[in-house]
Amino acid sequence: MNLTADDVEEIVKLLDSSFYDELRLKTSKFDLRLRRAAGGWTQEVVTEGEAKVLEAAALKPAAVSDEVEGLVSVRAPMVGTFYRAPKPGAPPFVEIGAEVAEHTVIGIIETMKLMNSVAAGASGAVVEILGVNGEIVEAGQVLLRLKKA
Repeated sequence: MNLTADDVEEIVKLLDSSFYDELRLKTSKFDLRLRRAAGGWTQEVVTEGEAKVLEAAALKPAAVSDEVEGLVSVRAPMVGTFYRAPKPGAPPFVEIGAEVAEHTVIGIIETMKLMNSVAAGASGAVVEILGVNGEIVEAGQVLLRLKKA
């Protein structure tokens, strides 16, 4: 696995906008650890000769208490850029008032140039959309809220 300067820049950008304090990337060629410190990010790189499994680990995110009674919060499963539509100029996947099923796609999160569909996870009507198109979201951040069917 070869990391380009663009890859590293995107990793740091995602980490800067997240609430994670550590990232570990381990391959057969290196073991990279990034840690958030008071002055920014520190790094430790160890070169290894034996084959290792690619591993990415982060500290547990802080507890989030932004639930609204009677509503189901649909949360981002990962850090990345949130998109409400399948492509620029296309209509959004869902709007307020839309009825969704458990497997209805409500948006896409782009992480490391990979597009990941986000499903509603429950059936109901969309009552609030909090995820902003084109902005970075945190893992666990509320994207929208549903009133259960």
